[in-house]
Amino acid sequence: MTIQVWDYTDEYAAEREEILAAVDRVFTSGRLVLGASVQRFEEEFARYVGVAHGVGVDNGTNAVVLGLQALGVGPGDEVITVSNTAAPTVLAIDAVGATPVFVDIDPDTYLMDVTRVEAAITPRTRALLPVHLYGQCVPMGTVMELAAAHGLAVLEDCAQAHGARQNGRMAGSWGGASAFSFYPTKVLGAYGDGGAVLTDDDDVEQALRRLRYYGMEKTYYVVRTPGHNSRLDEVQAEILRGKLTRLDDYVAARRAVARRYADALGDTDLVLPAPAPGNDHVHYVHVVRHPRRDAILAALRERDIALNISYPWPVHTMTGFAHLGYGRGSLPVTERLANEIFSLPMYPSLTAGVQDKVIDALRDALRTV
Repeated sequence: MTIQVWDYTDEYAAEREEILAAVDRVFTSGRLVLGASVQRFEEEFARYVGVAHGVGVDNGTNAVVLGLQALGVGPGDEVITVSNTAAPTVLAIDAVGATPVFVDIDPDTYLMDVTRVEAAITPRTRALLPVHLYGQCVPMGTVMELAAAHGLAVLEDCAQAHGARQNGRMAGSWGGASAFSFYPTKVLGAYGDGGAVLTDDDDVEQALRRLRYYGMEKTYYVVRTPGHNSRLDEVQAEILRGKLTRLDDYVAARRAVARRYADALGDTDLVLPAPAPGNDHVHYVHVVRHPRRDAILAALRERDIALNISYPWPVHTMTGFAHLGYGRGSLPVTERLANEIFSLPMYPSLTAGVQDKVIDALRDALRTV
């Protein structure tokens, strides 16, 4: 059997009875859309992160779209972010009619290089969109200082950072709003799509609730700006409620996997993840780096180990974003690292035996390719 970077089947076997009971509670409740399960999950997840409001939506991409719109970002505006991210981050900026502006990344953490942000601010800049990538936070103290100095909104992309902390403060509790994905692979993953936007701002919360429900406050009546059909599903919300109670356990298991990698590979020339000072890393994906990446991946495929690259194509190099005008070489750190990074298997139920097979194969490849 091929070893993959992610697998949920053992976790499902352990939690199957609870998950099926959650589904049954929804199906017998008499309310299948925007009922008690969504409301309770919104409250519980917001409380976990330490913010006032949570608004469940249908997926992480629309969490970014609605978050930007609720913060007042629209056509003609610029949003500063990074190119080393999943394309949906940038697609969401485009979807609200704004223009993404990219800054390069830190070569050690692969996160937004906050020292480059101020130079990218123009009179059209409306928001900063830091991406808490791979399981740890962008330096948010600096981001918030820049935002305050220039009068900018901040939307945190927390799709890969459930439970991550910086100096004791949760990812998602810093900006004017924060966007989360509950795609199945995430640290807190559903059994299908799902997302949420969190905020401390009452006006932003009300805007989000309108926007996810066509722009309506009352049934069939669009009040202000037309919105979307972007509601979190009741079944997914009820499953997530149960999984939320185990989120800290999932994070602890991921950290144990990361420590085993560090202990077994620390003496090689593989560059291992580097948590930034003050960050509590949740290891959503375990991204490593090597200049002979492609040869290493080929050697592991021969041993039925299929690893992943997050992400092989920086967004600014994709033909779909050629209109932004970023040529090759415009973000040199991002482009160089895209040729070297790859991800090792990382999920809470990864057994030591399977991990040892990956480690042994990787050490062999490092010696021979």
